[in-house]
Amino acid sequence: MRKISKLEITARYAETDMMGIIHHSVYPVWFEAARTEFIKVTGITYSELEKQGIMLPLAELSCRYISPLHYEDEVTIETRVSKLSFAKIEFSYRVIHNGEIKAEGQTLHGFVSSETFRPVSIKKQNPAFYEKLKEIVTTGW
Repeated sequence: MRKISKLEITARYAETDMMGIIHHSVYPVWFEAARTEFIKVTGITYSELEKQGIMLPLAELSCRYISPLHYEDEVTIETRVSKLSFAKIEFSYRVIHNGEIKAEGQTLHGFVSSETFRPVSIKKQNPAFYEKLKEIVTTGW
């Protein structure tokens, strides 16, 4: 099973600011798209998880902007699971253009019931999904 997923995105004009660079608010949107693709690595889609009663609300988000991206830049967003517990999962991201890391980030999510929005143990709620996640946790790129 792949431990890192890669999502290709071409930066759109609407994502730029008045300076002609990709606006900082776009990166969390790209992280979400990359995270959604990454979850498919486990053999399940995010919408299937929701149907099973599991949601992953965002608890924390960080992004370090290293150098700017521009309209029509073709970027790769690499995603991995960097931490996992029964109640939380952390994803790490790298935004790469022409082999150069342009930004890095992390998002932290809790596992909650879609009915009550209360925390759940993913190990108890969906043991198979938890085991797949355990297999793909990595400490580095």
